[in-house]
Amino acid sequence: MTTTTEDTDWLLDPGLVPDVAADPLAPLYEASARGELALPFCARCGIPLDLEQYVCDGCGSSESDWRVVEPTGVVHSATTMHRFEPGLVRTAEPYAILDVELSAGHRLIMTTLHPTARPPRIGDTVDVAFRQLGGVWIPAACTTETHSNRTSSAEPTARTTAPIETEAHS
Repeated sequence: MTTTTEDTDWLLDPGLVPDVAADPLAPLYEASARGELALPFCARCGIPLDLEQYVCDGCGSSESDWRVVEPTGVVHSATTMHRFEPGLVRTAEPYAILDVELSAGHRLIMTTLHPTARPPRIGDTVDVAFRQLGGVWIPAACTTETHSNRTSSAEPTARTTAPIETEAHS
């Protein structure tokens, strides 16, 4: 799994770092810190849930089960953001916002691991890597080709579809 090692995120101001302990997405952040991608599934019927979805569309259950998933997907939509927000967004260049459909069935909105002149396009396969915002690791996309070139044996390896230890969120 690819991660950045810089203390300062290339895109967002460190003041935007989430309070992990009080955040309903804590299992995502905790797994990201280990170099894994964990996402919620319905604890009853097993279908993928949106990140902050509290009731399953399939069976109506309010119990979720966070599992480590394969960190790969396909870009479903992409846009280039030209609007800059001083004090929030650090870059002065346009940046990509991607809607990635993951192989586990989830969709995540994210940007790229590093600034890039050629962001992934619709239909491109991407890997989910992690960038650091303050002390919190957050998912980011990188092309499979870029990821292969940046991966080293010293970086954590992703495990797939294993349940992680966490309280059920309802």
